[in-house]
Amino acid sequence: MNLQEYRTLFADILAKKITAAPYDQESYLNYIKLNASRMKRWTKQGLIEPTLATAIRAIEQPQKWVLITEPWCGDAANSVPYIEKMAALNPKITVEVQLRDSGSEIEHYLTNGGQSIPKLVVRDANANDLFTWGPRPAAAQALAQAQKGSDASKDEKYGEILHWYKDDKGKSIQREFLDLLS
Repeated sequence: MNLQEYRTLFADILAKKITAAPYDQESYLNYIKLNASRMKRWTKQGLIEPTLATAIRAIEQPQKWVLITEPWCGDAANSVPYIEKMAALNPKITVEVQLRDSGSEIEHYLTNGGQSIPKLVVRDANANDLFTWGPRPAAAQALAQAQKGSDASKDEKYGEILHWYKDDKGKSIQREFLDLLS
């Protein structure tokens, strides 16, 4: 699916047009509703740094960006809008979204042995991997790793990560992409 179809998937799930597991669970519907709101906010407010925009526009060969994610993923809600904005800057970039739990390539792109998402795989025209990114900016990943031994609840831990995303305003993902594209 493309990014527009991915966004439509949120609406379809919330309208209960899709009711297969896990979308038959209220907790997942709540995550998706929150994530749709976060994606809308970052799509509206997020700005791509000029140096990154220049680097993306300078890509001369076609690239396919394979984004492995799920609508319930909070990290994706804070990263996908920036990935979408970056890809839109260059017509040589196409984006394919794969749902992690529906036959994606995630098994080839594990993070510390886990199926962490979102995961972006950037390929050249010959389907060679140029680089991967994800599941979250390095600073947010370090925060998540530091929380592993904490007695805080899952909601408290994720609240801390969400606060990090709010303060960061997409700057870290953009710095990381600029480094990867250099």
